[in-house]
Amino acid sequence: MAEPNDKSPKKPKPEAAWHAVHVVAGKGACPAAIALGKRRFLSKEAPRLPLADCTTPDTCTCAYRHHKDRRSTPRRWSDQGGLNRPATQGERRAQRDRRKIEEE
Repeated sequence: MAEPNDKSPKKPKPEAAWHAVHVVAGKGACPAAIALGKRRFLSKEAPRLPLADCTTPDTCTCAYRHHKDRRSTPRRWSDQGGLNRPATQGERRAQRDRRKIEEE
C-alpha cells in the first residue's frame, strides 16, 4: 500500500495533458521565430527559447503564450454551434435475419 508521502508521479489532469504554447516573436525577431507564426506545440514538445536557429540569442525577446488546448478552433460541428444529427426513429433494417436460410 502506498504511503501518503509517496513521491510517485501523479497522472496529469486532462487540461494539463493538452496544455499548449506558441512562440510570440518579440520586437526585431529573427526569421526562425517569425517562421513559426502561431503554430501551437504541446508544452512538453515546445522548442526552447531562444530558438536553436535564432540569429540574436543574446538579445532575444521571444516568449511563450499559454493555451489550455493545442487546438486553436473548434473542430466538431456541434462545437461550432451546429446541431447534432437527429437520432433515427426506430430500427430501419428488416426484422428477418438475412443470413438465415429460410425453409420452403
